[in-house]
Amino acid sequence: MSNQKNLGFTLIEVLIVVVILAVLAATVIPQFTDSTEDAKSSSVKFNLHTLRSQIQLYRAQHEGTLPSATLDEIITKTNVDGTTTGSPTLGPYLSKLPVNSFTNSATIKAITAVPTDTDVTETDGWLYNTTNGNIYINHEDMLDE
Repeated sequence: MSNQKNLGFTLIEVLIVVVILAVLAATVIPQFTDSTEDAKSSSVKFNLHTLRSQIQLYRAQHEGTLPSATLDEIITKTNVDGTTTGSPTLGPYLSKLPVNSFTNSATIKAITAVPTDTDVTETDGWLYNTTNGNIYINHEDMLDE
């Protein structure tokens, strides 16, 4: 009689390994999803801070005048009166408008009051209040930033 041992895994052993891998996957995958949202949030908040500071710098150098609804004056050289004729000496304050990482857009939507959920769109990057110069993140969860 030969004394051969079966060298394979039993069904129970394979099932235990599969269950352990499923539990690990269930705990690790949501953490990656959260880190993506955290990265988007950090990026958009940094860009918001940059936009706000450059709008205020423009306002200080242009005798209290705010940039237009498109914020084009922030990315071009201007004169004290905001025009681009002659030899402008002020700016540009940014090389280009930053992208909102939630909408992947750098476009501006002009508003005239504190933004609400009805102002939020899927396409625009930023909400810019043309009456007071405040700028907001175009995302329903980030309007208070």
